[in-house]
Amino acid sequence: MWSIDPELRAYIEENILPLYEAHDAAHGPAHVQTVLENSLALLDGLDVDPNMVYTVAAYHDVGIRAGRERHEAVSGQWLWEDKELKRWFTPEQRQTMREAVEDHRASRQEPPRNLYGRIVSEADRDLDPERVVRRMIEYSKAHWPQWSDEEHIQRTIAHVKDKYSETGYLHLWLPCPRNEAGLATLRQWLRTGELTERCKKYL
Repeated sequence: MWSIDPELRAYIEENILPLYEAHDAAHGPAHVQTVLENSLALLDGLDVDPNMVYTVAAYHDVGIRAGRERHEAVSGQWLWEDKELKRWFTPEQRQTMREAVEDHRASRQEPPRNLYGRIVSEADRDLDPERVVRRMIEYSKAHWPQWSDEEHIQRTIAHVKDKYSETGYLHLWLPCPRNEAGLATLRQWLRTGELTERCKKYL
């Protein structure tokens, strides 16, 4: 188990993680906890500061409240402007963390600028196939409640194709057998039509 500075952990748990309670279900408290756990699980063999990894994961989606389109930039700005973080990190470390948060978005086609960005990007992928489908359905229902079940299913299938298919935009930036296996499963569900049945579970 990686050791995180107890005062830093307390500050983030009391002041940053509660911000996720105002987000949609797909980007809420359960999601940030998953990204925190996934990030720390990727650290074996990597020369990184666990406190920085933890902080990047905690801030990575706080900007969702400003909208999805620029949330990574808003999240990075939020981290940079949080003066409390000066208690634990140098300006150089804070800049590195800001870049990592800015670079985490799945649609980004260029590699993250630093290793911390690769870690949070991979952790945010969270390619548990069932969880991917559930989060997409939750997001669809939260944003288009007037839609029929079939419309939610079709949107989810289209999004899975766009993001996770062999020609999709998602990249994996670090070796991660769990994510690689999850990606293969999603592609299989697309090929066989199983994805439709999986979607129905969460409507």
